Amino acid sequence: MKFVEKEKFVWEVPKEGDMLVPARVYADETIANHLKAELTGEWSALRQLVNVASLPGIQKAAIAMSDVHPGYGFPIGGVAAFDVDDGVITMAGIGFDVNCGVRTIRTPLKKEDVEKKKEELAQKLFEHIPAGLGSTGKLKLDENQIDEVLIKGSEYVIEQGYGLPEDLEYTEEKGRIKGADPSNVSHKAKKRQYKQVGTLGSGNHYLEVQYVEEVFDEKAAKVYGLEEGQVVVSLHCGSRALGHQVGTDYLQVLEEASKKYGIPVKERELVSAPFQSPEGQKYFSAVNAAINCAFANRQVLNHLARESFNDVFGLAHEEMPLLYDIAHNTCKLEEHEGKKLIVHRKGSTRAFGPGRKEIPKAYRSIGQPVLIGGTMGTHSYILHGTEFGMKEAFGSACHGAGRRMSRAKAKREWWGESIQKKLLSQGIVVKGHSRAGLAEEAPGAYKDVDRVVNIMHDVGLARKVVKLKPMVCIKG
Repeated sequence: MKFVEKEKFVWEVPKEGDMLVPARVYADETIANHLKAELTGEWSALRQLVNVASLPGIQKAAIAMSDVHPGYGFPIGGVAAFDVDDGVITMAGIGFDVNCGVRTIRTPLKKEDVEKKKEELAQKLFEHIPAGLGSTGKLKLDENQIDEVLIKGSEYVIEQGYGLPEDLEYTEEKGRIKGADPSNVSHKAKKRQYKQVGTLGSGNHYLEVQYVEEVFDEKAAKVYGLEEGQVVVSLHCGSRALGHQVGTDYLQVLEEASKKYGIPVKERELVSAPFQSPEGQKYFSAVNAAINCAFANRQVLNHLARESFNDVFGLAHEEMPLLYDIAHNTCKLEEHEGKKLIVHRKGSTRAFGPGRKEIPKAYRSIGQPVLIGGTMGTHSYILHGTEFGMKEAFGSACHGAGRRMSRAKAKREWWGESIQKKLLSQGIVVKGHSRAGLAEEAPGAYKDVDRVVNIMHDVGLARKVVKLKPMVCIKG
């Protein structure tokens, strides 16, 4: 396989064989060499990207960001846009954790304010935020109520008292995407979610108390309401069991559709259907329902975080406004350069540039906030979208550091208790519901987030605004 550097930080596999477009990766030499080495193994992100480049209706290139690593059929960190008339919708380009995303909340507190009560705050959040495998939340719903969540998203839970109406303005799609049809979501999927709205889950999901360690762009930071030393709260999670079940349910539907419409399946999860086909539209409506479920989930967690800060610091909920909520596991109808496309982002963050109507008015002059989660021992970032990123990558950027080793290997290399102690020595209080889970998420299991973000910044897909340092981390 030819894999060449076209220009600095831009690598490509040229169009050949079944490929309809090139496969492009934004990477430095270290990341590129790691991708080449993977080609000899069972899982290869580069091979997966080439497979994506062979799907009907794909536009421009199959793209991977600097946090790229192998996923199920479609590389994590991947972006693929398809023509709405001739293209496909593919399960692998969305995944099982539909609308996994990051939400960041501003506070009026400074780092030194939190340092005085860091242990107390960590314990309060640990007790108040439902987390861990199979965790259940305060909100108990029946099937009719779940259907309302799937249609109304954040709106529904705010009506139940979980949040502020103004939160909607600063949530992607205002917390409610159109085109959701609960009748296309199975009873099993809904039943799994009766008690899980407002839960963090496990794996790489987290809630972190962070502070602004460095400001790179004073103008953008001011527009976003951020300054050096300021404390924020970030949470990372998705649609929980419901989203996973939607993915599981539609694997078979799309497998049959792939055969019916003659779409080659090069990896099991890369099953697809023409977007305009009955199967494609049915799956799309189920994905939209799961997207709304995730918005509601993060909205409830937002409310619980505010309650915890109120208990410890006496802050009113209105003193903790939402900065932004943005997803990185979706497929969405978008217009790019005058053309309607169905854009898949699998572990890639939407990063719209200035002027787009989808961005809150307050941010429109700068571009959309791009929330990048790091590891519990390093940094996270907030970037802003750019006009260049709109043209080059359909308004997309990386979503995090990106794994460099499997969870199984991480558990062989680290102990959860030793990670807690090491991070505590660095001033980071970590509380987890599973020591094995902490080992899986060891900072060393991930790429260098600074390197990953710097590539995005230097290429110009998104520009750095602030760097965030963790103080408290709650894990499932």
